[in-house]
Amino acid sequence: MYRNETISTRSHAQFHQVEGLYVDEGVSFADLKQTLLYFAQEMFGATKIRLRPSFFPFTEPSAEMDIWLGTDTEKNYRLTKGTGWLEILGCGMVDPQVLTNCGINPEEYSGFAFGMGIERQALRLYEIGDIRLLFENDVRFLRQFTAAL
Repeated sequence: MYRNETISTRSHAQFHQVEGLYVDEGVSFADLKQTLLYFAQEMFGATKIRLRPSFFPFTEPSAEMDIWLGTDTEKNYRLTKGTGWLEILGCGMVDPQVLTNCGINPEEYSGFAFGMGIERQALRLYEIGDIRLLFENDVRFLRQFTAAL
């Protein structure tokens, strides 16, 4: 994907996204929050998340999810711009019109969706301080991800 964005240590104009969608009877925002909290705990060992209101065209309500990293290290301070919070993904409840367009009765079913750039996940998982390193093709940097043969 591509977006017209200023390239920085945390953001890039190119990105790859993974999306999730869950639709069933009685799905609520609380189900979304619990699913994302579990993901954040398992993926990052996060102890706190926060959901900030946002806008996405296919979900309502929509939110951005941040995980708490703190500011105890220089790397976390830089990565979070001094706030301690790192944005990880966008999410929300599937707009009923989207369900209708897919032939699903929104009176019976509801759902949630989320999407995350895999580069942002890699930054945290591998403790990479600058997203631009993922796009520069520097062999010295890339060698650390070589699998043993």
